[in-house]
Amino acid sequence: MSMVWFLIVPILLAAAGFLYQRLGERADVRRFPPPGRKIDSLHVYELGDSGPSVVFESGIAATSISWRLVQPRVAQFARTISYDRAGLGCSDPIRGPRSLTSMNEQLHSMLARAGLPPPYILVGHSFGGMLVRHYAAQYPEEVAGIVLVDALWPGEWYPMTAPNKKMLGRGITLSRRGAMLARAGVVRFCLTMVQNGSRFLPRLIAKASGGSGASVLDRLAGEIAKLPQELWPVVASHWSNPKSFEAMAQHFECLPLSAEEMAAGSDLGDLPVVVLTAANAPGAPFAAAEPLSANRRDVLAAGSGHWIMLDEPELVVDAVRTIGRLRAGDNSWTLDGNLQSDG
Repeated sequence: MSMVWFLIVPILLAAAGFLYQRLGERADVRRFPPPGRKIDSLHVYELGDSGPSVVFESGIAATSISWRLVQPRVAQFARTISYDRAGLGCSDPIRGPRSLTSMNEQLHSMLARAGLPPPYILVGHSFGGMLVRHYAAQYPEEVAGIVLVDALWPGEWYPMTAPNKKMLGRGITLSRRGAMLARAGVVRFCLTMVQNGSRFLPRLIAKASGGSGASVLDRLAGEIAKLPQELWPVVASHWSNPKSFEAMAQHFECLPLSAEEMAAGSDLGDLPVVVLTAANAPGAPFAAAEPLSANRRDVLAAGSGHWIMLDEPELVVDAVRTIGRLRAGDNSWTLDGNLQSDG
C-alpha cells in the first residue's frame, strides 16, 4: 500500500501544480492587463507626443518595464517607444529562429506600423546594445544616434571561449529547467512567497533545482526592488509564465551567432554614440577597445551596477537629450546633470 501512495502522491502534486499554474495565468490576465498595445504580436508601450523619436531596447531577458524609471522622463521632450521582444512580457511567444537580423526586421516592421517617424535615437541595455548597433548598420538612414547602456560587446562572446561556452550552457539549462518548473506552478509559488516576505523556501527550491539558481534569484530580486513597488507583482506574473524562460533560453542560444554577426563589422561612421559603462563592469575592457564611431563619447556610471537605468536613470535621460540636441542642430557635446564625457 505504501508503494501505491509513493506513486500516487507525486502525480497528485504535479496535477495540483499544473492546475495552480493555469488558474494563476488566468488571474494574471485580469489583474495585469498590458499597459500598451499589440503591434505585430509585440507589446508596445508609448509615451510622449512631440520631439525626437526614441526607441528603448531591453536586455536579454528583460521587458519594457526595465525602462520605467527612464521612459517617462524622456517622454517630456520626445516621442518614445519601449517594447517586449517576442516571448517576453506581454508579447506573443517566439516563432521562428532568433538572430539580430530577424529581431531587427520585426522591430523595423513594428515601428513602421506604430507610426513613429524616423530617424530614431536608439537606447540599448546589455544584449539590447548589440541589437541597436546592428539596427543602425541594417537601417542606417533611420538612426540619428545611439545610447549604449552597459552594453554587451561582441568581443565578450566571439570567438567563443571554453569558460563562456560553459557559462552559456549553464544559462540555457537553467532557463529550460525554469520553464519546466513554471509549467508545474513551482516558480509562481516561489515568487508569491518572495512577495510575501519569505525567501527561505524559494531559495531552497532554487538551489535544489539549479545549484546557482539561488544566487540568480537573489540578484534579480535586488534589481527588481529598484522599480516602483506597484510593478513587482507585474514582473512576478511575467516570470511565472513558462514562455519567459523559453524565450530566455532561445536568446541565450542565439548569443554566439549574434556576436558573430556583430564581429563581421558594424562601423557606424560618425553617428553620435554615447557609451554608458557601469563602474568595474566586466565588459569595460571590450568597450574601451572598440572604436565604434568617430563621434563617440564615453561616460562612467560610478554609482551603478549593470542596470544603470535603475541605479542612475538620469545618466540615460541626459545622454538621450544630448543626442536629441545634436539632431536638432546644436553641434556641441554639452552633457547635462551628472553626465560627464571622457571624450
